[in-house]
Amino acid sequence: MVKVGLTGGIGAGKSEVSRLLVERGAVLIDADRIAREVVEPGTPGLAAVVEAFGEEVLAPDGTLDRPALGAIVFADADRLAVLNKIVHPLVGARSAELEAAAGTDAVVVHDVPLLTENGLAPFYDLVIVVDARPETQLDRLTRLRGMTEDDARARMAAQATREQRREIADLVIDNDGPRERLVEQVDTVWAELVRRAHTATA
Repeated sequence: MVKVGLTGGIGAGKSEVSRLLVERGAVLIDADRIAREVVEPGTPGLAAVVEAFGEEVLAPDGTLDRPALGAIVFADADRLAVLNKIVHPLVGARSAELEAAAGTDAVVVHDVPLLTENGLAPFYDLVIVVDARPETQLDRLTRLRGMTEDDARARMAAQATREQRREIADLVIDNDGPRERLVEQVDTVWAELVRRAHTATA
């Protein structure tokens, strides 16, 4: 098995790269998706969040009201730390379960948006960074996601810099060009990942 950390700035195209890797046979563990799953109605995670933050973080249908919770935690670092202390261990445990269920020669790709920011690179056999120029990110966020330019710039500024991400990268996928070029790079990376996975089990 080879454990890959996949990251990239907002709008760089990380989701497309993870989709292409899955098409080629990778086992994807999506931290954001798991973070949503562990606080679904009826889970111990949601119960713990409500206990810590109160009933006002629940929507009328009993699901987590993310904007309400966000308004609390993103304005207060201590409250955010409380939330992370609840959610991160649950995400870690679920990720470990999914990883254990993968085959011994599997390529397991962990899609982790804040891999750089949280210093997680040492936990993976190698780190892949999906890279794009800031102007490319800005164009995608405003044109494809409908963000205002100010909102897009603020979200980009809240993340690690392009240089910080590249510093921890074992492999970089450049996603400024046409899709055909992206697919070629993913094919090359995939061949390398398969080689490493087989070497690890040999």
